[in-house]
Amino acid sequence: MVGAKNLIVGGGISGVTLARKLAESGEQVLVVEIKNHIGGNVYDYRDANGIMVHQYGPHIFHTNNKEVWDFISRFTKWRPYHHQVQGLVDGKFVPIPFNLNSLQMVFPSALADRFENKLLDRFGFNKKVPILELRNTDDKDLDFLAEYIYEKIFLEYTIKQWGVEPDKIDPSVSGRVPVYISCDNRYFQDKYQGIPLDGYSAMVWKLLDHPNIEVKLKTPFSQSIEYERLFWTGSVDEFFDTKFGILPYRSIAFDFLTFDYPQFQEVSQVNYPCNYDWTRITEYKHFLRDSSPKTTISFEYPTDFQVGKNDRQYPIANADNAALYTKYLELAKDLPNVYFFGRLGDYKYYNMDQAIARALALFNKVKGVNN
Repeated sequence: MVGAKNLIVGGGISGVTLARKLAESGEQVLVVEIKNHIGGNVYDYRDANGIMVHQYGPHIFHTNNKEVWDFISRFTKWRPYHHQVQGLVDGKFVPIPFNLNSLQMVFPSALADRFENKLLDRFGFNKKVPILELRNTDDKDLDFLAEYIYEKIFLEYTIKQWGVEPDKIDPSVSGRVPVYISCDNRYFQDKYQGIPLDGYSAMVWKLLDHPNIEVKLKTPFSQSIEYERLFWTGSVDEFFDTKFGILPYRSIAFDFLTFDYPQFQEVSQVNYPCNYDWTRITEYKHFLRDSSPKTTISFEYPTDFQVGKNDRQYPIANADNAALYTKYLELAKDLPNVYFFGRLGDYKYYNMDQAIARALALFNKVKGVNN
């Protein structure tokens, strides 16, 4: 099979970002993707009812990194969109992360006011406090509040999402869902937030629209492909034939349904921490305000990753898995001109902007560019 100077394995956001940068520097790039579509987890499509559906669950672009925003904005126009998430708590749909508005919705007003004043006195306004930190106060009222939020918002959701108790997960993961001492109902507070106006798939194809880039779908990596540099965005254990064992991941089973009425829920995403077996329901027409008499939703059921049966979605961050990943990295040191990156290659949970920033940094490293 004919190759290229640069072979990129994987057509997700990490791989296509690097492909574009290398192509613009004048180098030939071949992107091979084993799936029948480009874009990895950000792949989207319009269904039969004209609704833009995110095949692998909701993806909202958000960043404070202007370099990343300026780069990706070359390939799409944006629908300004500020994500709001609700959670079913004691029969009420309240803002998630749990904030001062949530507080007033689930407690009697006198009790809510007392909790609110103590939170403000202890932490200040507009502060994000990890739930595990809130549990370590020495105040009786805050201890009660912390346990309530922990049980109603965090505990069972975490067990469903990760398949383990929260204390078995790295704090960097648990810290992603804080208590927000604010009245801001947005899930993210980044300066730049939006959804690509024509969808993520269209954005990705524009990234790949360069004469120096060739894309081959339904094409696994093969030793017969010639290259000078190899960039691997797949799982690092897979590259080494799982010599030391399989790196654990969580996967997700999606159940898509369409209903013959225009709206299923008030916001695009509703979490179910303590009820049902699914973690969340997403209603996709909210993202681009798609007009249709019908609506499409998805239920998400987290499950363990199994080779050949489902997709790797979330690296499981803990000490044992970090040690296993490090063993694979030691093997990688002996490979000249082979680079591992992306969520799977780095075995890290990346938001989209972080994945792009990582690819831009890797390009600078390979080309010897000093920032």
